[in-house]
Amino acid sequence: MRLSDHEFLHIVDYVRGRYGIDLSNKRTLISGRLENYLLREGYRTYSEYIQLVEQNPTGSEAGNLIDVLTTNHTYFMRESLHFEYLQKTVLPWVKAKEEKRNRDVRIWSAASSTGEEPYTIEMVLNDFFSLDNRWDTQLLATDISARVLEKAKSGIYLGEQLNPLPDKWKRRYFRPINADEYQVVPSLRQQVVFRQFNLMDMIPFKGLFHVVFLRNVMIYFEEETKRKLLERIYQHMEDGGYLFIGTTESIDKTSADFQYIRPSIYRKKV
Repeated sequence: MRLSDHEFLHIVDYVRGRYGIDLSNKRTLISGRLENYLLREGYRTYSEYIQLVEQNPTGSEAGNLIDVLTTNHTYFMRESLHFEYLQKTVLPWVKAKEEKRNRDVRIWSAASSTGEEPYTIEMVLNDFFSLDNRWDTQLLATDISARVLEKAKSGIYLGEQLNPLPDKWKRRYFRPINADEYQVVPSLRQQVVFRQFNLMDMIPFKGLFHVVFLRNVMIYFEEETKRKLLERIYQHMEDGGYLFIGTTESIDKTSADFQYIRPSIYRKKV
């Protein structure tokens, strides 16, 4: 199945406009990943498929398109210095700020993928507030892909995937379900609210976030798309709130009001 120039540009324009993802240099990726899917599903051309997607942008095929074209690679304790900074610096600030108010911690894992990031955050929260159950530590986890969210909600992982975690967390927060797989305990799963969300949309969530994890997703966006997204997130954060991005990413100081704290960690002005 040949991907014509017209079809390639059609797909690139649609994905950029709908999801903010720039695939203009990913022709091999598009053809390699989509061809197998289209042949398996009985499509005759790329045009036939993309036209169907455009006709129903909230349908199953539109979801399949983003599932096929995006990579959801993550693992427990990825960029572990972020979780250390969260525990030692950010959560003490949140506690001091909210101690005499609502005693809630508002954290958003904005590209949660298969769940390793939000579950790791929740384990940090549980450890930090273990002696005070008056705090609401439920967190929001979103992703554009319905498929990875279903995986995340199940909380089921291979034993080898748990290797980066401290032994005490493995014992406390996971239970074996067969010889190879473990599941996050219900009490922890219930603390993570998973929602499907396109980062290009207006942010509908109520309340202001103390912390936003936006890691390893802006690498797919053009500068203008990044700038607009960061502006929206900035407006939905508490004064002094912290933003974590991927360690290979950076924020242009001229296009965002976030204050630089250290590589990959930024803060809304107090």
